[in-house]
Amino acid sequence: MPVPRPLIPILLLGLLAAPALAADPPQHGCLTKAEQRAAVAEHHAITLGEAVKRVRAHGHHAELVRARLCQHGDRLAYVLTLLAHSGKVIRVAVDAANGEVMNGR
Repeated sequence: MPVPRPLIPILLLGLLAAPALAADPPQHGCLTKAEQRAAVAEHHAITLGEAVKRVRAHGHHAELVRARLCQHGDRLAYVLTLLAHSGKVIRVAVDAANGEVMNGR
């Protein structure tokens, strides 16, 4: 069955957008900037600067590209995206309550 010509560009756009959508996890569990400030002020989360220090102490010496404070199960975690000097992208999760590096890949 042939595909109508006007539908082809829409299908191509969908195919091009799929990898971009799959690259990042959904952000519905992440806090807004105001919620992040409140979590830090109420001592539910360490500061972003402290989380970055913990990651660097853990051996990840890379440039911070993106930082989010998200629900990770029943707790808050910083999800940090780092760019290593080699060009490799690294994602690291840091427990926002105690600063423990949870994973890094």
